[in-house]
Amino acid sequence: MSYESYEPPRGGSPDSGVSVNAVRLWSGGAATAGVAALVAVIGVMIARDILGFDLYGPALLLTVSGSIGTDYVITAAALALAGTGLAHALAVSTPRPQAFFSWIVGLLTLAAVVVPFAQDALLASQISVATINLVIGLSIGSLLSTVLARTVYDADGSWQRR
Repeated sequence: MSYESYEPPRGGSPDSGVSVNAVRLWSGGAATAGVAALVAVIGVMIARDILGFDLYGPALLLTVSGSIGTDYVITAAALALAGTGLAHALAVSTPRPQAFFSWIVGLLTLAAVVVPFAQDALLASQISVATINLVIGLSIGSLLSTVLARTVYDADGSWQRR
């Protein structure tokens, strides 16, 4: 299916020129949440169980259980769903939403990489947490950008541009 022959589904705002296939968008967001959660599981497993580093709960981590692994999984999934909501809102409200989405996700990922170094912890633990955060941010940003290119159609094609 090429973008030129793509027929956008009805339901976009008539004055925005944007049509969002919300079911596919949020299904892709849920799949992205699953991938981000798996990245967190694997990152924690490598850092803690294989390399033997003590991980700590960084400031950006949701604390919902007594386990850093569980908290990381829940946080990663929640961030992916929040990213889906952000992308949906940007798609229907801003010009060139892909540019804004990429910048926001990139800057939030950068913040998540830098924050561990502001914590009082061993350098190995800081590097481990920063690396896990980086891979989670990259996976969310890249996957949601791909999902959006397939589920959001706008008149100027800004979601489909690379």
